Order: sequence, then structure tokens, then C-alpha cells
Amino acid sequence: MSIRVLGQPLRSVLIVGLLLPVVVVAAVLAFAWPAARIAPRGVPVGIVGATPAAQAAVAALDHAQPGGFDFRLYPDEREARTAIEHRDVYGAFAANGRAVTVLEAGAASPAVAQALSTAGSALAAHAGVPLHTVDVVPLSTHDPRGMVLSSILLPLSLCASLLAAAVALVLTLRSAWRQGVTLAVVSALAGLGIYLIAQPFLGALPHEPLATWGALSLTVFAIATTASGLAALVGPAGLGLGAALMVLLGNAFAGSTSAPTLLPGAVHRLGQWLPPGAGANLVRSTAYFGGAGSAGHLTVLLLWSVAGMVVTVLGHHTVLGHAARSRARSAAPATEDTAPTEDAAPREDTATGTPRPTTPDPTTPDPTTPRHLDGAGALQAV
Repeated sequence: MSIRVLGQPLRSVLIVGLLLPVVVVAAVLAFAWPAARIAPRGVPVGIVGATPAAQAAVAALDHAQPGGFDFRLYPDEREARTAIEHRDVYGAFAANGRAVTVLEAGAASPAVAQALSTAGSALAAHAGVPLHTVDVVPLSTHDPRGMVLSSILLPLSLCASLLAAAVALVLTLRSAWRQGVTLAVVSALAGLGIYLIAQPFLGALPHEPLATWGALSLTVFAIATTASGLAALVGPAGLGLGAALMVLLGNAFAGSTSAPTLLPGAVHRLGQWLPPGAGANLVRSTAYFGGAGSAGHLTVLLLWSVAGMVVTVLGHHTVLGHAARSRARSAAPATEDTAPTEDAAPREDTATGTPRPTTPDPTTPDPTTPRHLDGAGALQAV
């Protein structure tokens, strides 16, 4: 006898009562733990010159933040500025004994820019010299804290997962190429809508409109194809798996509100290999740095897009796929009901291949033959 609780099977109650709270706890942990451990971890920064003041600055910074910065030497400020504009470093320190100059890029990460300013202020106070701060690549004046760019990532991931669910379950497209084309068109339109809100309306993505639109659309496409491919391969549970991967891990580990190099090491590396993290950095590169430093992030998004389409093909066109098996099961009854019987099929002449006329049954009366009643009252043919 099966055990029931509140009118439901015990197994269902245990799944709802235990598994769902575990999912909630895991989601909170995924977002809260990296945020609570934000600190500089190998942040690439430049040091201008090889003077004793510059060497003293390196020693002071390394003492204040052990392992927090990855120092790279540049001969002058012009070279350091170029490195910042190419996204090779987040900023640079120039100490010459008369002043400390901090070169930063608010567009790369407001959190890192603030950390560099704080470190530079401590250097200047220790040396007893003034501090100068220069924002080499500033954020838009309409979004001075970068809140718009970091805020669009979560709804983008959620909506991309919803697009995948709509295409996979509502439209029920029966071939992988139709599903891929539909996702591509919808992703392009969604990316355009996001860009129109972020820039013309809010003014947060001021440069390279076509490239930025493409980056947003590719991010949506990479997330959507992954979720829809998993749905085609393993069924509706694949949508949940894709959403958990992209929305929970992808957003929590993206570092879009701070910077990837401020997150714990494993989180940093995993986040940049997922579409939300790669997409956020790609949009920063196109909107503020002329596409500099975008090759790695673009590669990640393309790999996820291709992988999602491959999984979609497997799901729709091989016996491994849930979609292919479901289609085969739904087609089987229709085949049996509509198959012609042997008796109904017309016979063919073996020599000519043309249908052979059927021979009428001699016992069946011909309705066109005139008839009359005989003496017994029975019909007789004339």
C-alpha cells in the first residue's frame, strides 16, 4: 500500500519538501558567497617607470594587498594609457617622488577603479605627496556608476531562458534548423530591444551601436540555444537545467557588478566560461573600448552557441533525443489508423502495371437491369 501525505504520494511530498528548499539555499549561496568574498586577486595593473619611487610603490601595494595586484612595468604614462585602453590592465600607478598619479578605467570596473583610488590615496599619504586621479576610459555621464550595464544581465538571462522554453515547448518546432533560425531571429530582436533601452533611453552604452547590439544578441542566443538544446535532448527538465546553469551560476559568477578578478579564483574562472560572464565583458568591450579585449569572450559565446545547436540536432534527429522519441510515439498511432488495408487496395495488372478492373459478384443484382414481379411476388430480371 502506498503511503500518502496530504492526499499526495510520499515521494512527491519529499521532492517538494526537501529538494526545493535545497535549490533555494544553493541559489542564495551562489549569489551571496562570491559577493561576501570580494577582494583584489591578481588584478593586472601597471607601474610607470623603474624609479626608486615606483619600486617603493610596488612594495607598499604588495604589502597592503598581498597577491592582490599583478604588476606590469611601462616606460611612461602614454604606454600605460594605451594598455588601459586595450584592456590589458585595469589601471596604473605613476609615482615620481613629487606626486602619485592613478590612471584608472571606470568603464572596465567601477569597483576596481575605487580600489585603485583607495590604494593610491594610501601611497600618497605614506609618501607625503599629493594624489592625482585620471579616468582614462570613463563611464557614460548618464550611468556614472555603471548600474545599467550590470543590471541588464539578470533579466537578459531570464528572458533568454523563457525564449528557449517558448520555442521548445510552445511552438514545438519539429526540426533543428527551424528551431535554430527561430532562436536567431528572436535573439536579434531581443538584443535590439535591450540596446534601445540601454542606450537611446538610458544612455549607458554610448559607443559602437552595431557591435554592442550584436554582443547582446549573441549572448541571448548562446543562453537560449543551450537551454532549448537540453530540452530537446532530455525533455522539459533540460529547461530547468539550462536555467540553473545560466541564471544561477552564470549570473552569480559573472562579476558584472564588481569585476571577475575580485571574485574567488574558481568562481572567476568558471564565470568567464559561461555566457552571462562572457557576454557582460563583451558588451563592455564593444560599448567602451572599441572591441579591445573581446576575442576570448566572443569565442566563449560562439562555442556555447555551436554546442547548443549540436545538442539540438541530437535531440531532434537521433534516438538519443527526447524530442525525436516523442515525435516517433505521436506518429505511430496515426500511421496505423491511416494505413490502407489489403482488401481496399486496387490490384494491378502484372504486365502493364495499370489497375485491373474488379469483377462484379454474379450473385449481386445489377440495379440497372429492368425487373418485374412474378406470380409468387418475387422480382425477376427481364
